[in-house]
Amino acid sequence: MPGELRPERTSHHPSHLRSQAPPKWRVRQRGRAERRRRACKAAVALSVRSPAGPCRREHALFHSRNRVPQRGQRRLRLRVRQDPLLGSSETFNSFLRRAQQETQQVPTEEVSLEVLLSNGQKVLVNVLTSDQTEDVLEAVAAKLDLPDDLIGYFSLFLVREKDDGTFSFVRKLQEFELPYVSVTSLRSQEYKIVLRKSYWDSAYDDDVMENRVGLNLLYAQTVSDIERGWILVTKEQHRQLKSLQEKVSKKEFLRLAQTLRHYGYLRFDACVADFPEKDCPVVVSAGNSELSLQLRLPGQQLREGSFRVTRMRCWRVTSSVPLPSGGTSSPGPGRGRGEVRLELAFEYLMSKDRLQWVTITSPQAIMMSICLQSMVDELMVKKSGGSIRKMLRRRVGGTLRRSDSQQAVKSPPLLESPDASRESMVKLSSKLSAVSLRGIGSPSTDASASDVHGNFAFEGIGDEDL
Repeated sequence: MPGELRPERTSHHPSHLRSQAPPKWRVRQRGRAERRRRACKAAVALSVRSPAGPCRREHALFHSRNRVPQRGQRRLRLRVRQDPLLGSSETFNSFLRRAQQETQQVPTEEVSLEVLLSNGQKVLVNVLTSDQTEDVLEAVAAKLDLPDDLIGYFSLFLVREKDDGTFSFVRKLQEFELPYVSVTSLRSQEYKIVLRKSYWDSAYDDDVMENRVGLNLLYAQTVSDIERGWILVTKEQHRQLKSLQEKVSKKEFLRLAQTLRHYGYLRFDACVADFPEKDCPVVVSAGNSELSLQLRLPGQQLREGSFRVTRMRCWRVTSSVPLPSGGTSSPGPGRGRGEVRLELAFEYLMSKDRLQWVTITSPQAIMMSICLQSMVDELMVKKSGGSIRKMLRRRVGGTLRRSDSQQAVKSPPLLESPDASRESMVKLSSKLSAVSLRGIGSPSTDASASDVHGNFAFEGIGDEDL
C-alpha cells in the first residue's frame, strides 16, 4: 500500500517537502549560484595583492583617467567587449559584474525591471540587481510563457527613446552585464531595455513560429518594423499585408514579410560614410549577412548599396577625441569639443584582387561591429552543419523566478496607410566595382593591428562574379 511505503522514503523530513521534487528552475538557480561563488572567489584571488582591497587595482584600470589615457580606456573597452576568450570566461565575467555593482554602489536586492517588446508593450519582471543578462532574459520569457528552448532566439537590447517615440539602439546587452545596473546608471528615463529576436537568417523563423508566444513576438516585431519604415514595402504589398492582418493570418503575414527588403534588419541612426564619396550622409541597416547603406547623392534619387559580410576581410572599431583649443583639428559639423568620435572601418573585396577600406562614422559603431560578428558567427555555424538551436542553448543553470501569472503578447493594431513621403530606392549598383569610390583609402585611425577583427567567413570573388 502507498501509505505503508511512505515512511521508508524520507522519514526525517516534513511531509510537505516530500510531496514533490525541487522545481527545475530552482535546481538551475542553485547550480549557477555555486558557479558564481567559485568565480567570485577566483576573481578576488586575482587582486589579493592589492593593498587597496579586492578588485581596486582592476577597477582603476577601467575607471581611473589618471592612470589610463582617455583614448586608451576606450580602446581597452572595445577589446574586452569583442575578445572571444575573455567573453567566455566566467571568472572574468564575474569580475565585470562585481565591478559594475561596486562602481555604481548598487546593493544586491530584489527590484522590478521594465522590459519593452518591439510594439511598445511593457513587461514588468521581478529580478535581483545582481542578475546578469541571461537571468533577466529568462525572467521575461517566463512572464510571457516562452518555452526554454526558444529563449536563445531572443536578446535584450539597450535603446534610447527619441522624442518621436522611435528607438535608437545603443547596444545589445552582453552576458557580463547587469541589465538593472546598466539602465539605471544612465540616470535618464529615455533609456529602455527592449526584447527583440537575435538571429539574422529568416529560415530560423520556422522554429520560433511553431510556438504561439514565439509567433506573437515575431508578428508584433514585424508590424512595428513596417510601421517604422524599416521594412520596405510597396503600396500593393502593404495592401496584401493589411488584408492578412484583418484575417488574423499571422503566419501568412510573416511569410509575405519574409520576402520584403530589409525584413529582420536592425536600422541605425543617420550617420556619415566615405562611400561612395567623402562625408556622404547615409542610413545603415544590418541584416541578411550584409550592411546596407541608404544614401542620396546630390540631385539623385534615394539609392542603396550593400556590403556582404562574406566579402569583408576584416574590420575594426576605433575612437578618437578632437584636439583641445589651439589644435589644428576641428571637431566637425554637429560635434562638440571633447566628444568621442567612433568609426567602423572594414576592408571590402570590391572586385577580384581589389580590396578597399570603407569607413562609417557613427556613435553606434560598436553596435554595428557586434552585429557583424554575430552574423559571421551564425554563418560559421550554418556552414559547419550545426544548429542555431544548439548554438544558442548554452544555459546550464539559471536564477529564473517564474511568475504565478503569465502575460500575453498583445496583438498590434492594423497597419496604417503607407507614408506617401517614403520614396522607393534604387540599387546603387549590382556590383560595387562599378561605383566610383572617390575618397576611400586606408582609414585614418590610431588603431594597431591587434584591433583588427579577422573574418573567418570571408570569401573571394571568382571570375564568374565579375
